[in-house]
Amino acid sequence: MNPYIIAIFLSSLGLGTTLTFASSHWLLAWMGLEINTLAILPLMAQHHHPRAVEATTKYFLAQAAAAATILFASTTNAWATGEWDISYLSHPAATLMATTALALKVGLAPMHFWMPAVLQGLDLTTGLIMATWQKLAPFALLIQMAPSTHPYLLTTLGLLSTLVGGWAGLNQTQLRKMLAYSSIAHLGWMVVVLQFMPQLTILTLSIYIIMTATAFLTFKLMHTTKINTLALAWPKAPIIATTTALALLSLGGLPPLTGFMPKWLILQELAKQGLPLTATILALSALLSLYFYLRLCYAMTLTISPSTNNTTTPWRLQTTQASLPLALLMTATLTLLPLTPAAQALIF
Repeated sequence: MNPYIIAIFLSSLGLGTTLTFASSHWLLAWMGLEINTLAILPLMAQHHHPRAVEATTKYFLAQAAAAATILFASTTNAWATGEWDISYLSHPAATLMATTALALKVGLAPMHFWMPAVLQGLDLTTGLIMATWQKLAPFALLIQMAPSTHPYLLTTLGLLSTLVGGWAGLNQTQLRKMLAYSSIAHLGWMVVVLQFMPQLTILTLSIYIIMTATAFLTFKLMHTTKINTLALAWPKAPIIATTTALALLSLGGLPPLTGFMPKWLILQELAKQGLPLTATILALSALLSLYFYLRLCYAMTLTISPSTNNTTTPWRLQTTQASLPLALLMTATLTLLPLTPAAQALIF
């Protein structure tokens, strides 16, 4: 694709998200979501592969249904109350429809079925945009809606997402599908704490974006999309294999890595709110996610490829990927946990 065309699509992607961020009117927020969706569709289908076209079609249908539901919900609320402001969504039916539509937008269970199939059909660069940037605009709306949203609905969506994201990721062999289910599980943690402390949701989303971007850029650097090919990582680049294994454990939430910070703070907040059962279910569901991250770590660091002679060839090939973003993100993924008190003081 022409670089100028790609620049137009990427700037439109940023424009749509920024418009949703800056708007307090439902129509402007809906327009931002639509610009966002229409800008990423050509990027998803640019390789002209049947799987990419299929993924683009599925994504378009899911996002169009969600956008239509958001428009209908906001119109219903305006009809009943005369108010278009996002933070004044007070009609019960409109609140339910808008929350469900935004859950479909980001891929929360049980509206998650499109996400693994779509992410599997994309290349790793577009998949990175799908798993990180595309979550920002819907979450901005969810945070603005949080005071008027039904608390039991958010808690149910969050718990279901963490359980589905962990359980469904257990038997996957494709890395992109595993990252999709990982995304669903992380989104569940964010949604559960959203009604109690939105700042904590923003912190969790930021750390999730850092960790997921690290995973995607690493897999892109190693040209791998399946668990089996991870066994070739150690002979190719031992340092990358080691840091990637630690980054995956950080995604699982193990201390002393960065991924432990949001889980720790969320469980602490839920205990403070008098919800020990919810916190226990979340902590147990984290074990499911940790299991499939450990599978990836085992494949990378504790197995040896049967054809080691062929794995020395990539040493002679120059990589075209910029390594500085990956280095910065990997450092952040592994070492930000000691900054937890500073993060608490900054956002709380």
